[in-house]
Amino acid sequence: MSSSLRAVLALGLFAMAVPATGSVAQAAERLVQGTINERQTVSLPGNLRPEADAANDRGAVADDRLLDHMQLLLNRPAATAADLDSFIAGLNDPRSPDYHAWLTASQFGTRFGPAASDVQQVVAWLQGHGFTVNEVQPNRMVIDFSGTAAQVRDAFGTAIHRFAVNGATHIANTSDPTVPAALAGIVRGIVSLNDFRPHPQYRSRPAYTFTSGGSTYHAVVPADLATIYDLNPLFGAGTSGQGQTIVVIEDTDVYKTADWTTFRSTLGLSGYTAGSFTQVHPTSSAKSCSDPGVVAGNESEATLDAEWASAAAPSAAIELASCKDTSTTFGGLIALQNLLNNGSPPAIVSISYGECEALNGATANAAYSTTYQQAVAMGVSVFVSAGDEGAASCDADETSATHGMAVSGFASTPYNVAVGGTDFGDTYAGTTATYWNATNTATDGSARSYVPEIPWNDSCASALLSTAAGYSTPYGSAGFCNSSMGKEYYLTTASGSGGPSGCATGTPSRSGVVGGTCKGTPKPSWQVLVGNPNDGVRDLPDVSLFAANGAWGHYYVFCDSDTADGGAPCTGAPSGWSGAGGTSFASPILAGIQALVNQRQGARQGNPNPVYYALAATEYGSAGNPSCNSTSGNATASGCTFHDVTQGDMDVNCTGTTDCYLPSGKNGVLSTTSGSYAKAYGTGTGWDFATGIGSVNATNLVNGWAAAARSVTRTASD
Repeated sequence: MSSSLRAVLALGLFAMAVPATGSVAQAAERLVQGTINERQTVSLPGNLRPEADAANDRGAVADDRLLDHMQLLLNRPAATAADLDSFIAGLNDPRSPDYHAWLTASQFGTRFGPAASDVQQVVAWLQGHGFTVNEVQPNRMVIDFSGTAAQVRDAFGTAIHRFAVNGATHIANTSDPTVPAALAGIVRGIVSLNDFRPHPQYRSRPAYTFTSGGSTYHAVVPADLATIYDLNPLFGAGTSGQGQTIVVIEDTDVYKTADWTTFRSTLGLSGYTAGSFTQVHPTSSAKSCSDPGVVAGNESEATLDAEWASAAAPSAAIELASCKDTSTTFGGLIALQNLLNNGSPPAIVSISYGECEALNGATANAAYSTTYQQAVAMGVSVFVSAGDEGAASCDADETSATHGMAVSGFASTPYNVAVGGTDFGDTYAGTTATYWNATNTATDGSARSYVPEIPWNDSCASALLSTAAGYSTPYGSAGFCNSSMGKEYYLTTASGSGGPSGCATGTPSRSGVVGGTCKGTPKPSWQVLVGNPNDGVRDLPDVSLFAANGAWGHYYVFCDSDTADGGAPCTGAPSGWSGAGGTSFASPILAGIQALVNQRQGARQGNPNPVYYALAATEYGSAGNPSCNSTSGNATASGCTFHDVTQGDMDVNCTGTTDCYLPSGKNGVLSTTSGSYAKAYGTGTGWDFATGIGSVNATNLVNGWAAAARSVTRTASD
């Protein structure tokens, strides 16, 4: 053991901290079994990227190739895991002594981490293979280490090769890693041995030449958001995020911080003088975080996250936390981990990146779940974009779904709010003039009231788009997806995501397709609501907000002046600025609304989902609530906390045989069965896979929060 690591351990990493409640921390069960024998090894399944196959293989990297800041994810004993489940359930139960008894990182690691002696043995084993152990995180669940490709091959029995995938060169391990059998109980896996990165969850506005219904485009601005989701009464009463901080997690900096200021000054937010924007690069003892600079392709994500979080909470401090991607680890994950472990965790974070469970792999899925679990134990509310590809999250940014139904492993944990996406339904209904003024206000707003919502869906598989285009079905050789218009403009997976967790653990038998030994995340006890299926797994999304990019004439604007990377000058009318949609917008906006809740409550709230579902259960009852039906638009009852989206679907077009209904023609539609039309997925009364609970009335949510929070009681699966 190095002297520096010994010093870290001696300074209290493994010292017994006083528990946050009156309970007594028990010594963790030992998971290291017997003597470490390098000849007796076991495989760590779920640690292999499916693209790392023979067809894409371009040979081994050099033996001295440095892989910096790899992460070894550990297990906690089963009894300790059960205690943690019980503790987290108590955090949401006002009758529990653990209610809102948030932990520090050191308390969390001492009380719910694996045994210190087990961790020390893993550290010693890594060092024995020549690795540099940079840090054992205070949660005791992650070891940060660095080494060469040769050391990885020697210790873990897998080679690192180069792979050519979709025109880009990546590195990845060629087989599941192995560890000595004695360590099999303590080692969960290597979070990543590849440089495949998650994708940002936004979609730029396409250059449509056809808009269903002939609608005038409406560039949605903060004033529209405040009108549609009823933020104005809160702002008028002085609840606009004062004293609150919202952290957006990134692996890039913004192009110009001045863009955030221009967005606010042009669109009526600069009067909220308490609002601020900063960029931080949260470090750790491992020095795992460095300034990533501006990363092409991702900096637009960072910009829109920061701007639209501020639109929902204009007096809040917006903090962009970013770290540079390492050889094998997503910088956003490092940033979040360091924020949690640095002693002053944020109260609210938003993450707008994703990767489907089956591609992410079991260990990476577990890494996000473990990190969010620590976050909620510390009182952090975690909001994550559900995805921008309907029920086909393994086909992000594609023109057709080929891998069947899947959800994002970033969003399918029990510890985050999965934020889905809607569009506005006025164009389809022919009621645009009812909901939008013909001219804009001084802050470019034009929305007149709440606007009816439908699922965000750009695909020809949308029943609403198909009908509006004059087709009786979206499928079949005579259907919309096989028409000239459908094939030219609407072959896309761009739509709000949802579906059941299917491959959080296990290994698919086909690349990127749920199957094999895959299993979904078990259903949290709070996810009980009319419409939610009794399927035993975590279902996405939880709540949705507007996220469209223009198919029905509505999209978001934001200020990103990086013209070399797809931005636009932030001059003139905002309709000429950058335009986009995606659940990347919805997640930071809902995080901003949570800042208003926290301000009103005077404290952090941890996982919001138990309260969301309690409020929805009261509103929807056992059969739904017609007065809260989103289709009613401005006639929706004023007391509704949620708008129940009941019209439309987020089905996408597909090819192949996996979950694809293709009776004739080249293009089919994603379906829960390939033998008949069972779209994946449509809306329904109450909860549904297309939009979850629905969208929110922010004023009613904030005003009803305290009473709903007092009513929450849940079992130990929260």
